[in-house]
Amino acid sequence: MIRYILRRILYAIPIAIGVSVVCFSLVYIAPGDPLETVMPPDATAETIAIVKHAYGFDKPIPVQYVIWLGRVLTGDFGVSISTRRPVILEVSNALANTALLCVFAVPLSFFLGYGMGVVAGCFPGRWIDRVVTGAAVVGVSVPNYWLGIVLVIVFAVEYMVLPATGMGPNGSAGFNILQWSNAKFLVLPVITLAMIPIGILARTTRAAVAEVRNQDFVQTLRAKGLSEWAVTRHVLKNAMPQVMAVMGLQFGYLLGGSILVETVFTWPGSGFLLSNAIINRDVPVLQGTILVLSLIFVVTNLVVDLLQSLIDPRISRT
Repeated sequence: MIRYILRRILYAIPIAIGVSVVCFSLVYIAPGDPLETVMPPDATAETIAIVKHAYGFDKPIPVQYVIWLGRVLTGDFGVSISTRRPVILEVSNALANTALLCVFAVPLSFFLGYGMGVVAGCFPGRWIDRVVTGAAVVGVSVPNYWLGIVLVIVFAVEYMVLPATGMGPNGSAGFNILQWSNAKFLVLPVITLAMIPIGILARTTRAAVAEVRNQDFVQTLRAKGLSEWAVTRHVLKNAMPQVMAVMGLQFGYLLGGSILVETVFTWPGSGFLLSNAIINRDVPVLQGTILVLSLIFVVTNLVVDLLQSLIDPRISRT
């Protein structure tokens, strides 16, 4: 087991390095010159050279990457071109706001999606299976930004029971989850953000449970006289590794935040930060945000792999 854990950690290292290369390459892949946002139109060649030297753009690309990676390892992601603030502060604040959404979106999507899938998988072909499958297809098919706009029109414009945009009446600095005047700003974005994961988890769990129920060992358990509840527990345990893999991906999606969802609700999270960085060509913020979110995906998948091996020891032997 220890060898499996060490092997999975070693596999994650080159992936993280590859992610850092891609994030650094955004400077040269993105169209336009990022310095255009800070340089006046009539800037002289000398001024341009000074600014390039300040941001390190005058050095060879391999040297720039090594310097940038060394700073990242110490927690220095550079300075935002737009706001002149440290990128680490911009990213950490945005991630904290997105994490606030995840605190509610993750349990909602995981428990509801998993429960729907289990019910549908235990009663394949029945009306409850058709209802859950239909609801899951709708949840996956409906664009989340469109759903967010519809929810805003219905609950914020027509009935005026929930706020449309923002993060609390006093902004993010004064947000208090214990006060309904602040907490109600979470309702619409949480529902919108959780809709797609609910559908994906419901379909995945339904397929995994139905597949395990058709295996020979289930018939053997019934032949031994086990109750249907005991058989279901064995089915759910054997279906869990496949479901956990999808949960890990959806957790990364939720923590990464949806650019469109956070833009619709003007929620100052990681997705909204990415959107502004793309519009403003703020490459340091773009690099830092994508790097942090990508590393979250890598770590999440690593944790899921380890949890899968604990649930099903056969995985660690492969």
